[in-house]
Amino acid sequence: MKTIKATLTGLSLAVSLAATANIAQAAEDTIKVGVLHSLSGTMAISETTLKDTVLMMIEKQNKEGGLLGKKLEPVVVDPASNWPLFAEKARELLVKEEVDVIFGSWTSVSRKSVLPVLEELNGLMFYPVQYEGEESSKNVFYTGAAPNQQAIPAVDYLMSEAGGSVERFVLAGTDYVYPRTTNKILESYLQSKGVAEKDIMINYTPFGHSDWQTIVADIKKFGNAGKKTAVISTVNGDANVPFYKELGNQGISAEDIPVIAFSVGEEELSGIDTAPLVGHLAAWNYFMSAESEVNDEFIDTWQTFIKDEERVTNDPMEATYIGFNMWAKAVEKAGSTEVDAVRDAIYGVTVPNLTGGTAVMNTNHHLTKPVLIGEIQDDGQFEIVWETSGGVIGDAWTDFLPESAKIIADWTSPVKCGNYSLETGVCSGQKYE
Repeated sequence: MKTIKATLTGLSLAVSLAATANIAQAAEDTIKVGVLHSLSGTMAISETTLKDTVLMMIEKQNKEGGLLGKKLEPVVVDPASNWPLFAEKARELLVKEEVDVIFGSWTSVSRKSVLPVLEELNGLMFYPVQYEGEESSKNVFYTGAAPNQQAIPAVDYLMSEAGGSVERFVLAGTDYVYPRTTNKILESYLQSKGVAEKDIMINYTPFGHSDWQTIVADIKKFGNAGKKTAVISTVNGDANVPFYKELGNQGISAEDIPVIAFSVGEEELSGIDTAPLVGHLAAWNYFMSAESEVNDEFIDTWQTFIKDEERVTNDPMEATYIGFNMWAKAVEKAGSTEVDAVRDAIYGVTVPNLTGGTAVMNTNHHLTKPVLIGEIQDDGQFEIVWETSGGVIGDAWTDFLPESAKIIADWTSPVKCGNYSLETGVCSGQKYE
């Protein structure tokens, strides 16, 4: 009996060791890609699509042979629109799952929650959403718009004759980092353009805000002062649905008070009756209606992957597409998924964008991107009514705040710093040795 028991014990141990070895071998044969997007909570309306975009890109890359002879393996987590949970889930991805890269976050507060974890563990994240700038981390590549690639051009458009020669501005945002910092930049910029303080109204609401009746009434009253008025909206997430519905309820048309949004794209409009919203605007670097062969191919691939011919595409999806392709290209160039090697390899990398041009990764970790203004149509799409003549290099530190105008980001020699003062010659934060 003892001999039989010992034999069985030995077999069990051998099977266990073999299974462990097989798991270890499987891990060595794959490249793990972390996906850090809210699949529940107030931001799920926007972020779930980006999770699916990453999965689509992984599937496509695997069909083309993977990277470095290995298949890509997605590891998806749900931080559930809970900002501290983003940090916890990022740590889980880097420490427990040992992912080679993370694609994720939407709000700036979620990104800032993740940032210390990335910097502590030397993780790598591609962040695909427009943001307020005033940051450049060696561990993050920002593939969404900086303020000079969205907010500033949007104001310039509104103040132009084509945009209605607007003189009064409502800065309406969700109450967190991105809207507050962006509006601080915009307030300074508007005043530099001669807009009086009394002609700027600022309002913030919490995430998921649903009762817009009083606020929209205040906007309507502010717009009845005899000067052309527009709303610049940094309202984020599912609060946009009742906001736009209330604009329609109170009869605010684009001719009366146009709204130009920085966080509303095709995905957000897909759940709204857009008939009362025709003519309102959005500023992005991509719209689904962009005419290019690469965009047509992207839309077909997306709708096939998601098994829905009615599903739309949007700007953060393009930013995810660009970021993923740049990472893959840098991995092949470096011959490694090691973070420092990929970082050094990615500077100057170019990939096609979806509007028919080329995206470039600059040494401040921001892209060169075109800027587009789109007008809402009754089918929920945007007609592109204005665009820059070429790409605009993302500026990590705005020229329109005195304390930021003297700071640059450059992660190559000799600076190797994300917040280097031209005035003092000192790097006041993280430095890349």
